[in-house]
Amino acid sequence: MRVPADREVLHEVEAKGLLRGAGLPVIRTRLATSAAAAVEVARAYGYPVAAKVVSPQVVHKSDEGGVRLGIVSDDALTQAFGDLRAVLERIPGGVFDGVAVQPMAAAGVELVIGAHRDPQFGPVVMVGLGGIFVEVLRDVALRVAPLSLLDAESMLDELRGRPLLVGARGGRGVDRVALTNMLCTLAELMLQEPRIAWVDLNPVFGYPDGVLAVDARVQLHP
Repeated sequence: MRVPADREVLHEVEAKGLLRGAGLPVIRTRLATSAAAAVEVARAYGYPVAAKVVSPQVVHKSDEGGVRLGIVSDDALTQAFGDLRAVLERIPGGVFDGVAVQPMAAAGVELVIGAHRDPQFGPVVMVGLGGIFVEVLRDVALRVAPLSLLDAESMLDELRGRPLLVGARGGRGVDRVALTNMLCTLAELMLQEPRIAWVDLNPVFGYPDGVLAVDARVQLHP
């Protein structure tokens, strides 16, 4: 998927399609515009699934009650579809584009990865530990694109929560090769697509054998 010429905001499924096309490890996600279509997608993926409302008016889906996790049956997904549609009824002028359906991802080390286009320095890539580490401790590292693998490695080594990446407190650790490759790929995308203003991948789950972004937002320059 290429960057649309006439759009400034990509909805979640479009954003994930763009990022997956660039080689980033993003979870499979499809847009369903009816409950029956959502059930068809879920059956193809296999339960359990997550469902999220897709609308230009709902940016922070969790804050608006626009996310349902751990759905395990056709009936539960049909109910969730109706509940998510009802979210837009509470928003004046709300437009319901459908529901994004994706498999439930296994839990891993929670990370946040992103990029933005600084007016002075150009594309800047960010990585941090998720959860309390990013919300309270602001434990993130930044680099200006392009990135080498050594640059990406040094970003990880700057994090105060870096012991979690190697399996502290009984954890399994994170595949650093996959994580550094992800950072370099995101930097390259920002260089190749100058219309991308910012990318937000949160959360990204880190595993001993890979990484996976389960939510994504992309903003374009007009």
